Amino acid sequence: MIATELTLTPTLARRLAISRQRLAGRRPPADLDGIMNILRDIRCLQLDPIRAVERTQYLVLWSRLGHYNPADLDRLLWQERCLFEYWAHAASIVLTEDYALFQAQMRDWGSGNGIWVKRAREWMAKNTALAEYILAELAQRGPLPSDYFESDSSQPGVWSSGRHANWMVEFLWTQGRVMVAGRSGQQRLWDLAERCLPAWTPRQEWEWPQVVYDAAQKSLRGLGVARPNQISRHFTRKNYPGLNGVLKRLAADGRIVPAQIVEDGQVWPGPWYVHADDVPLVEALANGDWRPRTTLLSPFDNLICDRERTEQFFNFFFRVEIYVPKAKRQYGYYVLPILHGDRIIGRVDPRMDRQQKRLIVNAVYAEPAAPQTAETGAAVAGAIAELATFLGANEVVYGETVPAGWQKAFQ
Repeated sequence: MIATELTLTPTLARRLAISRQRLAGRRPPADLDGIMNILRDIRCLQLDPIRAVERTQYLVLWSRLGHYNPADLDRLLWQERCLFEYWAHAASIVLTEDYALFQAQMRDWGSGNGIWVKRAREWMAKNTALAEYILAELAQRGPLPSDYFESDSSQPGVWSSGRHANWMVEFLWTQGRVMVAGRSGQQRLWDLAERCLPAWTPRQEWEWPQVVYDAAQKSLRGLGVARPNQISRHFTRKNYPGLNGVLKRLAADGRIVPAQIVEDGQVWPGPWYVHADDVPLVEALANGDWRPRTTLLSPFDNLICDRERTEQFFNFFFRVEIYVPKAKRQYGYYVLPILHGDRIIGRVDPRMDRQQKRLIVNAVYAEPAAPQTAETGAAVAGAIAELATFLGANEVVYGETVPAGWQKAFQ
């Protein structure tokens, strides 16, 4: 029997979010099935080329699986074709079984009235010959890297600078006419979409109400408990037209349940929702079935990719400082937050020295409310050691900046 409205404490809300992100409880097997198991819950892996520690798509899986073989993710992408690269809340790895959701984006790309969309649409219309050339070359010779193509167009403006072919390939990708067929290092190899998708790909064409009906549920399940604006910023970010009406329909259909979060007698502004399938998990967590972990999070982890929600749930202010000048960085270039149970208690500033096979931890920072105990320090040091093993490091080298209460664990 589903409750008419659920009442959660902030602690229960955090634990639900962490559990739905597969960052608590028993880990799945660290194999192909385990990776797909994780992806079916979190729905996407953001892509980022920076490898100061490891690329984010691999780190996000490590935080949930522990030690696994990153080649398994590549196999699922390029051999099994269970996954593909497209736009979710950023450029991401997504599930081929979700293709119908993304096909609507592909179909309707360029139909908006925004200034950027209008300019892109106009540019595409003026450069149909370039599009036809790229598609013909891919048909005959693909897969091919972007730099294979050349454009002699000298049109001035934001779309030129000698990069016309690259822009065109990106636009064709967004339209779903070409796809990433593989990678050579970090260079994408492009091919016609029909040659990249497996025969079992769902190819039904959904209208937007059906797309949002499905995507909103998947977004909410990844979040655990969320407000409409948080659902909109997750998974297929900002691609939820008519979301409020769809949420009312989902509630009427019994697919989602209204909720409230109450802290010290004060109700957090809502409305909030929990997916009906997660009500048993809420009840289990409320009854003490909570198996926490300590791990490190990629700066682009799905749990914290919505910075505003992260502050609300964890009282943790986090911003990526990759593009901040070194002298102005507060914490470091590629900082990993520390998840300890249902709290984010600090951050680690690491760098992987692959030549020397050393994980260099420049600094470890604790949040003001973090427990300064030997037990907590040991848990954090254990998570860092697990990361070092995953990266193939033979040793961990710590800098001088570590919390006083955790120092013994880092010696």
